[in-house]
Amino acid sequence: MTDEARTAVIVEDDADIRDLLQTVLGQAGFTTTAAGTGVEGVELVRRTDPVVTTLDLALPDIDGFEVCRRIRQFSDTYVVMLTARADEIDTLMGLEVGADDYQTKPFRPRELRARVEALLRRPRREPPGTVAPPASGSPGTRPGALGASGLHLDVPRRTLTVDGAGVQLTRSEYDLVVALVEAAGRVVSKNDLVRVLWGDEYDAGTFVTDADRRSVEVHVANLRKKLGDDPAAPRWFRTVRGVGYRFDPPA
Repeated sequence: MTDEARTAVIVEDDADIRDLLQTVLGQAGFTTTAAGTGVEGVELVRRTDPVVTTLDLALPDIDGFEVCRRIRQFSDTYVVMLTARADEIDTLMGLEVGADDYQTKPFRPRELRARVEALLRRPRREPPGTVAPPASGSPGTRPGALGASGLHLDVPRRTLTVDGAGVQLTRSEYDLVVALVEAAGRVVSKNDLVRVLWGDEYDAGTFVTDADRRSVEVHVANLRKKLGDDPAAPRWFRTVRGVGYRFDPPA
């Protein structure tokens, strides 16, 4: 990514935190602009098309959840949600409305930078999920293709189809599917899936929290809804209680 492309919007009503974020992201090579309200933040994202947006949860006009919903109607900016509350439900709701990651205040600047860099290693723009699979060849014979039992992944194009119909996934959902399908038949722990979302370079002994593991649970639950995969009678993704998940399609 070129320096010109490293742009960030900061949506934060606390002036001290806003200044700190501008400093942290500026040191990481970002050109930053900031807004103090949710409505201003939405318009700033619309005007500047930033690659990263940090979003406070508690804003004076509309809350961060609503800001994220509005942003997701027109932008694929990476959204890092910030919350001063320790309630895990806040972070889980943030992921459900389209946030890519979250940080609890007070945040550690080094960790924030690491999480942002991990996001930047993932494709910013997802291809439409309605692309049909190639007309010939099985998942095992097409280059970069994975899947089984009606679920097909085209890894280079980052598309997924179920029984020939395209399914639109978020970046996080797609990355989790790839990790599980690549490990077909083996259990992938929630900790390992957390690190899939963080990116390989971020796996440097960083402690995985219960909230991190629950965020994986939320992503998997959303994924199952989109695929029509009943957790009580799974077609593809089986929960291994207390450990993680397994891609286990019928033979």
